[in-house]
Amino acid sequence: MPATRLKKEALHASVSDPVLDTMNFLNEITHRYPEAVSFAPGRPYDGFFDVEQIFTHIRRYLDHLAERGASPGEIRDALFQYGPTSGQIRELIADSLRKDESIDVRPESIVVTVGCQEAMFLSLRALLAQPEDVLLVSSPCYVGITGAARLLGFEPTAVAEGADGFRPADLAAAIAAERARGRRPRAFYVVPDHSNPSGTTMDLAARRELLDLAAREDILVLEDSPYRMVSPGRQLPTLKSLDREQRVVHLGSYSKTLFPGARVGFVVADQLVVDRDGKQGLLAAELTKIKSMITVNTSPLAQAAVAGMLLAVDGRTSELNTETSAYYGDAMRAVLRELDAWFPQEDRAGLGVRWNRPSGGFFLSVDVPFPADNAALVRSAEEHGVIWTPMSYFYPRGGGENSLRLSVSYLTEADIVEGVARLARFIKTESQVRN
Repeated sequence: MPATRLKKEALHASVSDPVLDTMNFLNEITHRYPEAVSFAPGRPYDGFFDVEQIFTHIRRYLDHLAERGASPGEIRDALFQYGPTSGQIRELIADSLRKDESIDVRPESIVVTVGCQEAMFLSLRALLAQPEDVLLVSSPCYVGITGAARLLGFEPTAVAEGADGFRPADLAAAIAAERARGRRPRAFYVVPDHSNPSGTTMDLAARRELLDLAAREDILVLEDSPYRMVSPGRQLPTLKSLDREQRVVHLGSYSKTLFPGARVGFVVADQLVVDRDGKQGLLAAELTKIKSMITVNTSPLAQAAVAGMLLAVDGRTSELNTETSAYYGDAMRAVLRELDAWFPQEDRAGLGVRWNRPSGGFFLSVDVPFPADNAALVRSAEEHGVIWTPMSYFYPRGGGENSLRLSVSYLTEADIVEGVARLARFIKTESQVRN
């Protein structure tokens, strides 16, 4: 019998999203040229991971349960059974948020998720209810949120980011334009601190203005800020800690602050939901219902490892990341130093090369005088031994064609020195060819 053949056009349109192909292409390039220095992956530096510590963290959590009076059977089930859909370490997460971020919420407001990606998906599935509903995103934007929206059948509306980051006035204009089209803006997704991909940070005045705008326009803000605790220096307040009207749904992750292999994230959703009979509950409870039909629960074993790490520092993940934040800060400074050396100030305008100078996080963007597309990426890897990410991947509606993203998190200083040298030679070669 002939093999079954499915027509791609008969599948959901989201599987044809160009972003899926581009990210697969990037992974393919990385594996095809293993000797190249790669500024592509936005993953934590694995020199901080210790396999033996996993067992120590899990044992610490089990001891914690025993100290709180759990029976041997309950302790066994905390590792081996399904566990509550909303998560079994919500109290520890709430305590950590209060100590680290001045976010004071009840554990019932939290849902533990399979990474931050599930937190995004649950939030979008709950909030985008009608065909006319709109998710607004800053542009350039993390592809995970745009991809999740498209999987749900919604095309995000892009709000352009300026050189200094997001501008609330631009969001207000986008909201007005969508309403003029008969659509209903529901939420705005933003990474206020050291954003992926551009590395920009929203200043305090803009944060307050955004919250005022959200209240005035009756929208929610989806705050995703995974790079705060791994960035050097004092950080600005989270949007959620400034939120007085429950306008912010805070999306969290332990992938950068602890370790990504756990795949443990969370969402703080303390907004009230009122049904037709006047009965009130929390948005978190509604997200839990959705989760029960997707992942059922987040791995209890992974939650135990995360819980043990939180217990080790009394909930203060900032203490766990003293060394890591210094490392990433040094890495960012090293990249900027090497770029400055290869492209002196007096030469940049003539070359058409410039970059931003993030104060933390994993990423920065570089503008170049030629299309930084997939073809250029192949030449860069093949002829110069250096890999980067086209910024065009991160623009939902087009843009960034002459920019590239550099990730500083996964490389040693020696790799950075060599990698920027290769990148500089590539940029100068491409510029000469274009001229």
